[in-house]
Amino acid sequence: MSPRFRFALNLLVAFVVAGLLQSFVVKLYRVPSGSMEPTLQGSASGGDRILVNRLAYLGGSLEAGDVVVFTRPAAWQPVATNDDGPLGSAVRAFGDLTGIGPGSELYLVKRVAARGGQTIACCDGEGRVQRNGVALDEPYVTKDLPFEAGRLDCVTATRSSRCFGPFTVPDGELVVLGDHRSASADSVIACRAAARPTEQCLRTVPVSAVVGRVEARLWPLGRIGLLA
Repeated sequence: MSPRFRFALNLLVAFVVAGLLQSFVVKLYRVPSGSMEPTLQGSASGGDRILVNRLAYLGGSLEAGDVVVFTRPAAWQPVATNDDGPLGSAVRAFGDLTGIGPGSELYLVKRVAARGGQTIACCDGEGRVQRNGVALDEPYVTKDLPFEAGRLDCVTATRSSRCFGPFTVPDGELVVLGDHRSASADSVIACRAAARPTEQCLRTVPVSAVVGRVEARLWPLGRIGLLA
């Protein structure tokens, strides 16, 4: 066997193994937006490369507070299709395999706020999100929408845009929120903007659309680490 043929064969095997691992075990993604900052840096600053555990929910259920990658549901805002020719398709295939550069999959990264059967709302008297009537401790939230009890809250004449719900999440669905609350197109973005929000404004994510749980940041080097 010639050295060139051996090199080509080893390279092919490496790509096949990498493809199988990313299809069934773990997958690399680039964070597509700034909606999860500061936990995850978005594409405007280069985009963190994250490791997603595809086996995280085998034999178990998603937990509120998990950061997950999911394929974009059809009911969420439309995006342009990736019709960019053979070269673009090859670049996207490389991105799917390595997490470097653009990929072909339309995905989002958010934090699970509530699961099917749970009720979620905002806000309590201190402006906190509530799940089943209990206020959440969310130290990861940054740049939240304005809220001031008695002056700009959920019952004042001018209602805080932080407010939504209460909504009961349908079975098999999730409510997801971004950590950068004022810059996140998440499950409740339309509810925050509505003068009189109803459950029709809520955009849930099917559990079946979840790719897996984000376990770690792998790039850039200065941000390597496990997610808390």
